[in-house]
Amino acid sequence: MNRLWSRVGVRATSVGLLAAGLAGGIYLGQDREVQQRSAEAQVAVQVDVDDMQLLKQRQSEHAAARAWQRQAEGDAAEKAAAEAKDAAGKAHQLEQKVIDQKKAATEQKKKESSGSSSSSGGPVAYTGDIPSSCNEYTGSRKTGCALMLDAGFKIDQFPCLDKLWKKESGWNYKATNSGSGAFGIPQALPGSKMAKFGDDWKSNPATQIKWGLDYIEGRYDTPCGAWEHSQNTGWY
Repeated sequence: MNRLWSRVGVRATSVGLLAAGLAGGIYLGQDREVQQRSAEAQVAVQVDVDDMQLLKQRQSEHAAARAWQRQAEGDAAEKAAAEAKDAAGKAHQLEQKVIDQKKAATEQKKKESSGSSSSSGGPVAYTGDIPSSCNEYTGSRKTGCALMLDAGFKIDQFPCLDKLWKKESGWNYKATNSGSGAFGIPQALPGSKMAKFGDDWKSNPATQIKWGLDYIEGRYDTPCGAWEHSQNTGWY
């Protein structure tokens, strides 16, 4: 009887253990499935995070590229504007230079064309002796040649005197510099200085030439010395 119960007990225990094992297996299987699904979910979340980071990185790169392009376009436009401004400035300077040259040429022609002109009876005529070496010249230039020789200068100085006063006044006894007020053939400043050689300094070329030769001798020694200074500085 006891053996019978013992066998029943053993079998009951075995059945219990088997049931527990089956239940445990089912639980373990379910737990593994849950763990696998959780891992898959984590992978999916990580993929989404990586995709989002990649998208943000690409957006940042695109924004940086657009900013660089705008900066490059701005620099190019600024450079082009500066170059255009510089070119315009040079063109204006060149245009002004041409205008000044034309104006100077026009004034010189006026001086030359009016060198022997007269108003209210014309200039006072020169009545002194004219050396034969001066016969090749006419008008005030002829008078200037004669007076230069009379002042003690040699004839080889006259080409310098001729160029000097042709530049200054065109040998026009009425020539007036509108800017400085210089007057006459030697362009005395002021013209009233020439009264030292005569009250008729406004209308007598000889009076003006005498003053001019005296000025040249006192400051430059010779007409060629005065001409050289004029060439170097633009004035004498």
